[in-house]
Amino acid sequence: MKADAPGAVLKRERVRDFILDLVESRHPGDAIPSERALCARLGVSRPTLRAVVDELVAAGLLVREHGRGMFVAPNKITQELVSGQETMTAPRASGTWSSRLLEFTTLQAGARVGRKLRISPAAEIVYVARLRLVDGAPMAIEHLHIRADLVPTLSARELEAGDLYEHLREQHGVHVQEAVQAIEPTVVTRAEAELLDVPELSPALLFERLTSDTTGRPVEYVHSIYRGDRYRIVSRLTLDPSATAPPARLGHHPGIPPGDFVHRDTIASSTRGDIQSAP
Repeated sequence: MKADAPGAVLKRERVRDFILDLVESRHPGDAIPSERALCARLGVSRPTLRAVVDELVAAGLLVREHGRGMFVAPNKITQELVSGQETMTAPRASGTWSSRLLEFTTLQAGARVGRKLRISPAAEIVYVARLRLVDGAPMAIEHLHIRADLVPTLSARELEAGDLYEHLREQHGVHVQEAVQAIEPTVVTRAEAELLDVPELSPALLFERLTSDTTGRPVEYVHSIYRGDRYRIVSRLTLDPSATAPPARLGHHPGIPPGDFVHRDTIASSTRGDIQSAP
């Protein structure tokens, strides 16, 4: 069927709505009918059906297994953003989060990171790369750049277990108060794809965050890659300015490990294309 044939768009929408209804009425891992059965049921050609299925596979709603068929994909990790009057706080994301350390070293900040942290390019930073997992499945890759003079005794254990910002507060006297964060779409490289267990060039979310302490001093610059097929963000918007927003459960902010920004610490979020201090 030609893409510009009369009714082509409507037909694809009908196919998409039917398959989405199947997905929403089943559980993760459940099979859905074969392409042949769906074509017969909906009265459409195989290319039309396959194009819709391909879109839903790329969106992380269906999983196609060679020789076995199509199945409902695992539930996405959902992060809800709740807008407040002065700050944006986020409820806890679903799932049990853990970390696996990939790299941990001390090096010079360099020009770009130095500008973000407002330190000399020759000043030392602690560079950390870690894989974030949810219920044991890889979800994100984080690259942390922390001022070395603030955390002279930071250990690998603090980066793998517990809440990093809680460690910063209790072990290093660093009290994080604010973060400015930007989110934009991207795709994964071959190396990232291997770590995240997804195909190369799969869609992903890029988080960039600059974290400051109670004095306004930059403490940490982070950029993270989150799987686009398993992670989504939902915004709750209040149209009535006089309405009272429901209390938010402090926990995992998008791009921020669960449990961070606790003990009255807050997060200010930006949806602009660049992080606030970016050159």
